[in-house]
Amino acid sequence: MRVLVVTAVAAERDAVVRGVSGAAGTDAPEIPLPGFALVRPAPAAPGSFPLVVDVLAAGVGPAAAASGAATALTAAALSGSPYDLVVSAGIGGGFVGAVRGAPVGSLVVSDTIVAADLGAETPDGFVPVTGLGFGTVTHRPPRSLVRAVAEATGAERGDVLTVSTVTGSARRAADLAARHPRALAEAMEGFGVAEAAAAHGVPALELRAVSNPVGPRDRAAWRIGDALGALADAFGRISPALAAHRAEEAEVTS
Repeated sequence: MRVLVVTAVAAERDAVVRGVSGAAGTDAPEIPLPGFALVRPAPAAPGSFPLVVDVLAAGVGPAAAASGAATALTAAALSGSPYDLVVSAGIGGGFVGAVRGAPVGSLVVSDTIVAADLGAETPDGFVPVTGLGFGTVTHRPPRSLVRAVAEATGAERGDVLTVSTVTGSARRAADLAARHPRALAEAMEGFGVAEAAAAHGVPALELRAVSNPVGPRDRAAWRIGDALGALADAFGRISPALAAHRAEEAEVTS
């Protein structure tokens, strides 16, 4: 199984590498791409099914994420070794609701990846691009894959929103929560990664470790180090789970 993991920044990439390899260092080999470089850690516990994990820090925002993911996907396809799965991974903000939420330090896996601010403002409120008659605003990962990741990592399943502007006010947080009642987290890259994956016919999902609540920006309350640690721990468990899931699929289809 070949997996591409796309993060925004190097700190997130390094956390993923630590989790996959089980090592503190980041001395995994680099694979150059046009404008980017992949890191390929050796899985610490790949299980009985072969697993290759490439990790790419593509940059911040959906456009950079889509560009990096598309570059890696194209290079892999042209080499004759296409990816089987793309994962958008990193830290993000968590929604905290009265019934369900994602507190700081928790993990969230997407059962839907949503472009939350792709559309138009109107006198009657926000209209998604689909309401304007074109485009798409959602990608849904395979349910069995989401379930396998959630069970392996303890992540909560729900919508993960992609935004181009990070939420910094209670008003916007409330508006997003009202429009997306199943939202558990927001970040800036997932939809771009999912768009690139969809263009190549490859499934995508998003895994986020919550570093701060969605809402007014209070940097003193952010727990970036804790979130990166949770992300690394998640990838220590997700790698063998992905291999096992792919092996089960292979048995069913054989």
